[in-house]
Amino acid sequence: MAIFTGAGVALITPMKANGEVNYEKLEELVEFQVKNNTDAIIVCGTTGECATLSEEEHAEVVKACVNFTKKRIPVIAGTGNNCAKTAVELSVLAEKDGADGLLVVTPYYNKATQNGLIAYFKAIADAVKIPVIPYNVPVRTGCNLLPGTLAKLYHEVDNIVGVKEATGDVSQVAQIMNLTDGKIDLYSGNDDQILPILSLGGKGVISVLSNVLPKETHDIVERFFNGDFQGSLEQQLKYIPFIKALFSEVSPIPVKKAMNLMGMEVGGLRLPLTEMEEATKNVMEAEMKRLGII
Repeated sequence: MAIFTGAGVALITPMKANGEVNYEKLEELVEFQVKNNTDAIIVCGTTGECATLSEEEHAEVVKACVNFTKKRIPVIAGTGNNCAKTAVELSVLAEKDGADGLLVVTPYYNKATQNGLIAYFKAIADAVKIPVIPYNVPVRTGCNLLPGTLAKLYHEVDNIVGVKEATGDVSQVAQIMNLTDGKIDLYSGNDDQILPILSLGGKGVISVLSNVLPKETHDIVERFFNGDFQGSLEQQLKYIPFIKALFSEVSPIPVKKAMNLMGMEVGGLRLPLTEMEEATKNVMEAEMKRLGII
């Protein structure tokens, strides 16, 4: 059984003016997501600025998110790292603190071989009992978890159950589903490809868009599974220009700006991320006004 079906939010990590994690605001964001039909919360992923959180902060944010969510919807902790030892430690802590599953990005910068990726994911999965979802995003990590490699992990490791696919390559996704007999829990890692991924047997999306429009993102998936393919398509297409704006600079720069424009006061970013450029901000703001978000 899938950890979740529908739209899971790749939650941002709110910051105070001094750069510390804002736990009071984090609780508000969790409540906003739960009340607006989000199907799962993914914490400390790329959108959560995991790369600039210390290991102590990382563990504390996961624990806080689990406590705030109160088992109303699943919490999936991002625990991938370019160091396998650190990834294992973060994974064990996340399980101990009550996470329902793990989202594990391929090791960035190292550019592991396919054999290295197998060893990395097996080491993490063997250290925990909760489900593991590999996250494949070559544009950010420099390595591609190939369909054959993923299928081998899926068939050989009981708690490797799914994949967040963000290559943007629909042919690669189709090959994954072919090699796993359509049984792997497939989630879109790109908000502009929710519908194509669902059409290939996907379970849903792990979404940046959901930070701003949780109910609407949930509805794209729900309509598809309810047989309203046209309604799902119309809603997917409606938000394409805004999605493009949300990725006009490195995520989560735009989505944090969008949330602040909405008055959500989620704070700034940690270096090396900086504030959104005026030109791209103006385009995004205009699109938000067009959609009635602000």
